[in-house]
Amino acid sequence: MRLLKVATCNLNQWAMDFDGNLKNIKESICRAKEAGAVIRLGPELEVTGYGCEDHFLELDTITHAHHLEVWVPWGLQRALTWNVPQLSKIYGNLWECLKEILVGDWTDGIFCSIGMPVIKESARYNCQVLCLNRKIVMIRPKMWLANNGNYRELRWFTTWKQKDELEDFQLPSEIAEALSQKSVPFGYGYVRAVAVETCEELFTAMAPHAELQLNGVEVFMNASGSHHQLRKLDLRVQAFIGATHTIGGVYMYSNQQGCDGGRLYYGSQFSLKDVEVVVAQVDLDAVASFRGSISSFQEQASSSRPKVSSVAVPVSLCQPFNLKMSLSGPLKVKYHLPEEEIAFGPSCWLWDYLRRSGASGFLLPLSGGADSSSVAAIVGCMCQLVVKEIAEGMNKSSRCNSNWTVFKKGTGVCFLITASSEATRKRAKVLAEEIGSWHLDICIDGVITALLSLFQTLTGKRPRYKVDGGSNIENLGLQNIQARIRMVLAFMLASLMPWVHNKAGFYLVLGSANVDEALRGYLTKYDCSSADINPIGGISKQDLRGFLQWAAVHLGYPSLAEIEAAPPTAELEPIRANYSQLDEVDMGMTYEELSVYGRLRKIFHCGPVSMFKNLCYKWGGRLTPSEVAEKVKHFFKYYSINRHKMTVLTPAYHAESYSPEDNRFDLRQFLYNARWPYQFRKIDQLVSELDADGVTIKKELGGGGMGVVAAGSSDPKAGL
Repeated sequence: MRLLKVATCNLNQWAMDFDGNLKNIKESICRAKEAGAVIRLGPELEVTGYGCEDHFLELDTITHAHHLEVWVPWGLQRALTWNVPQLSKIYGNLWECLKEILVGDWTDGIFCSIGMPVIKESARYNCQVLCLNRKIVMIRPKMWLANNGNYRELRWFTTWKQKDELEDFQLPSEIAEALSQKSVPFGYGYVRAVAVETCEELFTAMAPHAELQLNGVEVFMNASGSHHQLRKLDLRVQAFIGATHTIGGVYMYSNQQGCDGGRLYYGSQFSLKDVEVVVAQVDLDAVASFRGSISSFQEQASSSRPKVSSVAVPVSLCQPFNLKMSLSGPLKVKYHLPEEEIAFGPSCWLWDYLRRSGASGFLLPLSGGADSSSVAAIVGCMCQLVVKEIAEGMNKSSRCNSNWTVFKKGTGVCFLITASSEATRKRAKVLAEEIGSWHLDICIDGVITALLSLFQTLTGKRPRYKVDGGSNIENLGLQNIQARIRMVLAFMLASLMPWVHNKAGFYLVLGSANVDEALRGYLTKYDCSSADINPIGGISKQDLRGFLQWAAVHLGYPSLAEIEAAPPTAELEPIRANYSQLDEVDMGMTYEELSVYGRLRKIFHCGPVSMFKNLCYKWGGRLTPSEVAEKVKHFFKYYSINRHKMTVLTPAYHAESYSPEDNRFDLRQFLYNARWPYQFRKIDQLVSELDADGVTIKKELGGGGMGVVAAGSSDPKAGL
């Protein structure tokens, strides 16, 4: 038996925090060695943090991680009076962080894969640096870069294209002297029976592991920077299993963890720990035996397969047979319910943001509705997770002591800033008590009256609500005044209430607009959707309602059940005996329909015409082609009218694949011709053809997702 103990390490790295990142790397190596591991794998770009984005274009970022190697034209050298040979290399700073690891005893007896950027001949690469016994064994650049959805790796890095052979990479003189090593192999290859396959490479049509298996590689190390998304874990796990299921092998996977400074949360098991190490002992002879039993594999491995370069090391990583050393058994993957993912993912993201921002707590405009109550419940869940970690003894670690300081100052601070009904005000108060936050009920009528009096002084007119005889324009203006005043008061209280309570610091204002409202634009620009961060901005209304039902039981906040059962309403218009404002009536579509539109628009890349065709197949029974057409037109009209709001959308936790977030995920213009003349004309032509042919739409969804298309522009938030 060739026994091999391996360790994968999930690290909560913070973009540009070189000291903290290096500390996590060292701790993970130390814990892997203590467990007896001889291979240690860390996450992608762990030295810098994955989310540096355009900071990767700064030479400081690269040189702090390692060193700079640049080719300078001879003409420029002469202009700068440099007396060096033509096309000479200029070496900048040392591999500062990496050198600190290599000159110590960290890599003694353990093969470490460390992720960081490397510049070679003016090209910047996303690399895994393979180290053993204080030497660099090989540098493996990433060959296929993630460049869709949330990822823009081609903006910062270059793909490695030379697969035929390894190149010689000259180390700078200072590190060469420190390591007694002048050069290192650079490129696509493997070390003994161990190879790297970085993140996106696993998901390509021709993944490297296939030909590496034919070349005798038995252990694969996948360093990843993969974000959490609802219902995504199974896709990732199936990819790992598929890589070794038919041919065999050991597949190691590590991931970035936590919030590294942006909208994404990395990892999928929702831990507050900065360092997690998983160790397994495997038998490589079992891999060889399995492969030897597959005749087709033997034939392919012995034929004219693609030859991959290898690097020899004079060290055996395997341990001989020993009865005291047991093999690791399989672990059952924990698949969280979507409701659990909503509870734990944003909670961990909020915790990282809170402790790293230096804030003293959160301030939430709590209306008593489903969205703001979901945010309040997530903050409560965050507090429960932190208390649980403290109870389990995390505060005994010097690494964690500073992290809990913010929590001891108090979190989960909620305020009620509303002119809502008595029922929703009561729900907000009860929920705040259940969570354990303190709560203020603030009436803003006086502020609204003062603004209206000022407007009347300036114009001689005083607007009225529609229920009181006012026009749509007056009705819209009055609702937006309320919404925006809430935002102003929220930020004022967030900055001053710590002072009132004799606390240092400030509160972070939390937003509570869901992904469907953002897609439709059903929010007032610069209202309470404008905040510091938004933990539910990437979550659909349907998923939030399921979360509220789950949280009422599992988080211990029973009032959430009553909140979920109440019809969604903005409560910006006066309540009358014969009238109550409802979201779905205002929008002219249901939240269920919005989710369908969102997925077709973003995931399936449907414009108006192709969306109409798809929905003609998916919706049936009671809908004619003409009715489907009206729904599609209605959606695209208000989507395009309100698209400009996405440019100022509060940074939100990314959880849904159809998010309209404008910053990096859903890149589209924000000024549209909202009439869509060409596209809508094509839809009308198709409707005419279908009507002429007497086509009846096939019923597939049982008539689900039906909604009311409102006439005119009664949307209280349209366009403003």
